Amino acid sequence: MELPTINKKRIVSLLKEGKRLDGRGNYEFRNIHIETGISNKAEGSSRVKIGMTDVIVGVKADVQEPYPDHDDEGTMIVGMEFSPAAGERHEIGPPKMDAIEIARVVDRGIRESGFINWKELCIKKGEKVWCINIDIYCINDDGNVLDASALGAIAALKNSRLPVYDKKEESVKFGELTDEGLPLTEHVPYTMTFYKVGEGYLVDPTLEEEDASEARLTFSVSAPKKDKIIHAMQKGGEIPISEVELDVMLDKVEKIYDDNFVKLATN
Repeated sequence: MELPTINKKRIVSLLKEGKRLDGRGNYEFRNIHIETGISNKAEGSSRVKIGMTDVIVGVKADVQEPYPDHDDEGTMIVGMEFSPAAGERHEIGPPKMDAIEIARVVDRGIRESGFINWKELCIKKGEKVWCINIDIYCINDDGNVLDASALGAIAALKNSRLPVYDKKEESVKFGELTDEGLPLTEHVPYTMTFYKVGEGYLVDPTLEEEDASEARLTFSVSAPKKDKIIHAMQKGGEIPISEVELDVMLDKVEKIYDDNFVKLATN
């Protein structure tokens, strides 16, 4: 959505001074609030608020045939939608490109990190594996839905348990869950997205700041042994990002992770 010129100029002007409309620093997230276990119908669920942005995530597991090139590994499907209640720009209907892109970025961050042990989701090689379905639903959009969605997916996966699988009947007992969680690894991917606004950069934009941005770059980062590992990057927006700008962002990744995600990673 096109932002009124006067608002954009003010955001750009403040950013040059290292300031933002709400008083935060350029690389400071708003307050992050996470709830888990909010649904008694899903295998795992979460609700994440970053500032006023609000997303709900549910995880469901089902059994399917494996893909031929990964016949001993489970798989995953990520879907994302904006509720019409999320804001006036969101309407009833099938997911638009922004929702589809968010789902893809969340999917890629989880896959590339190795957060899920896919082989342990194999029930019978070449015949049956678990498919993990992650459904993301934004109910209030005040900017940075991408990072909120990724964080919600991780929280819901950590909160999930597989349904009971009857090997004799070769069927899933939906509604009956095992006591063990999903086969997850120590590579917990947290997402941070840098937005280019004028000549400056910021993270966790409000909706106004997001509308003022011209490009973005998303990093999926984990710190299994305190050493930061970047598993995936995703560029968005029409304006290119130079090598110098990339170096600036890379220089900030570790501090942003330490300031915003260390406490989450230990929970």
